[in-house]
Amino acid sequence: MSFKLEICANSVASCVEAQEGGAYRVELCAGIPEGGTTPSYGEMVVARELLDIKLYVIIRPRGGDFLYSESEHKAMLKDIEVAKNIGVDGVVIGCLTAEGDVDMIRNRELIEAAGDMGVTFHRAFDKCRNPKEALEQIIELGCERILTSGQKPKAEDGVSLIKEIVKQAGDRIIIMPGSGVNEDNIAYIATETGAKEFHISARTPVKSKMIFRKEDVSMGATNITIDEFEQNITNAGRVRLTFEQLISKDCLTK
Repeated sequence: MSFKLEICANSVASCVEAQEGGAYRVELCAGIPEGGTTPSYGEMVVARELLDIKLYVIIRPRGGDFLYSESEHKAMLKDIEVAKNIGVDGVVIGCLTAEGDVDMIRNRELIEAAGDMGVTFHRAFDKCRNPKEALEQIIELGCERILTSGQKPKAEDGVSLIKEIVKQAGDRIIIMPGSGVNEDNIAYIATETGAKEFHISARTPVKSKMIFRKEDVSMGATNITIDEFEQNITNAGRVRLTFEQLISKDCLTK
């Protein structure tokens, strides 16, 4: 049985740790607290230079909903062009209509811009009005896979829907559970859903090396609590452990 781990990497450092831990692919994102936004040109370039495994990047100009303006759509097309020129393996996209359906026109334009690159439809799927109808539309678009938490905050809580759409999808598209997937629940999610690819972060907190710390001045909004002297970085050991749990006997014999 062949399982694959994709790491949601929030930095080049996380990308390198993911590779060291045996990940099959990374999805490079900025703006993790917002659910992931397009990483910088520099991050994409350096990640591509350092990685031998597959590199996908999210194409999302902002946090919030997935109903984009004309200018935001143009920005996404430009970001895909940049990613292609760098040699990125794939992009991660998702546009919805105001009614909560898959926006066939805009997604198709993004996919056409991607050309030979792979395309994952991200968790915009979890905001769709009718997930089973959306699945068929995304298959029609030609995406490789769908990242989903089963329309729940965490994939562990969405296993019922994930199992249903894995069955509905068959061999036509990959269904990849993500959000809250870790070494403690990945075997359960795998056995309950029948999924073969999984999206994890495997991050651990790493303390800042700053000696002088002016902690009474924050660079962020006052209503958001962020430890500015700590980074969450993917840990190679956690990646390896998660994969070990995934291929464990308990996971394979249900």
